[in-house]
Amino acid sequence: MKILLAGGGTAGHINPALAIAGTIKSKRPDAEFLFIGNKDGMEQRLVPQAGFPIESITISGFQRSLAPKAFVENVKTINRSVASSHEAKKIIKGFQPDLCIGTGGYVSGPVVRTAAKMGIPCIIHEQNAYPGVTNRLLARRVKKVMLAVEAAKPYFKGANIVVTGNPVRGEILTADKTASRKKLGLDQRPVILSFGGSLGAQKINEAVSDLIARSGRDGRYQHIHAYGKFGGWFPDMVKEKGADIEECKNLDIRPYIDNMPECMAAADLVICRAGAITLSEIQAMGKPAILIPSPNVAENHQYHNAMALVNAGAAEIIEESDLSGEAVIAKADSMLQSAQTLAKFSENSKKMAITNANERIYSVVKGILNLV
Repeated sequence: MKILLAGGGTAGHINPALAIAGTIKSKRPDAEFLFIGNKDGMEQRLVPQAGFPIESITISGFQRSLAPKAFVENVKTINRSVASSHEAKKIIKGFQPDLCIGTGGYVSGPVVRTAAKMGIPCIIHEQNAYPGVTNRLLARRVKKVMLAVEAAKPYFKGANIVVTGNPVRGEILTADKTASRKKLGLDQRPVILSFGGSLGAQKINEAVSDLIARSGRDGRYQHIHAYGKFGGWFPDMVKEKGADIEECKNLDIRPYIDNMPECMAAADLVICRAGAITLSEIQAMGKPAILIPSPNVAENHQYHNAMALVNAGAAEIIEESDLSGEAVIAKADSMLQSAQTLAKFSENSKKMAITNANERIYSVVKGILNLV
């Protein structure tokens, strides 16, 4: 059995693909996998790191602007779209997959579209309540559209829909807090994990720098923070605020977190955006969270994602318009003030988790391939 997967651009599209591949591999150890990713995408690092082979095509999205520069880029995108379909066809012919799975991002468009034209059964997975453009365009070309939430259904009229939830990596479901803390060299002080995405969120970096600098000075908390690809200035900012991360043993500051299951398992509190996959992982682990939704997403879906947890007593929210170092410190101190407070947040978070999404997705794969 050969499975082709396409999805990339952000961890929100890559991690679901990796989770799906991991689930299928656990059920069918003899299955062969191939990922197709964008040539310069972060999937080029994450997919091989997870132990799967990957091939590349070059694709980009359209810019919604009337500026001359945007026009030039959109012409390039049209040319790349045509070329990427030819690249995808060549890779698909060589691999000869039995099934193609798309998890979103620009790269999945030409791959799934080309595979469907070649008569290969295709399915897609949509992680958000407000679906991405690529998946909406692909919906009628595929055998099944798998959704994370019921709210996405109206956007896929006429498609063959099933609600599966978001796939969660097996390492997230099995990671142990005590073992993770030991491996990371952490002690019994509260552990905060914060991140703003693979590229880094400047507003989050600026706000948490106050909390991190304070922890560096007084040692109150242990803190793991990823400042992202474009946050190279972050360590200097913390140093300017009185804490040298090279000398503070309770601070683990890095560009990107490659061992997220361990870090999240070790954490008592998570500070992050409100992307769909991140929230699914937080819920699966039952982690209290301070959510800072990105205001720069379609239909403001991160705000609605976050409020679902807030209304369930599973998280607190700070909208970016209200974000400051003082606000982050106040929320963190309030939530970490007692074990009972954290336990209640954790309990409510776990109640929201769909922990069998992987099984539901595998059931769809079995049905498409007529597996026993």
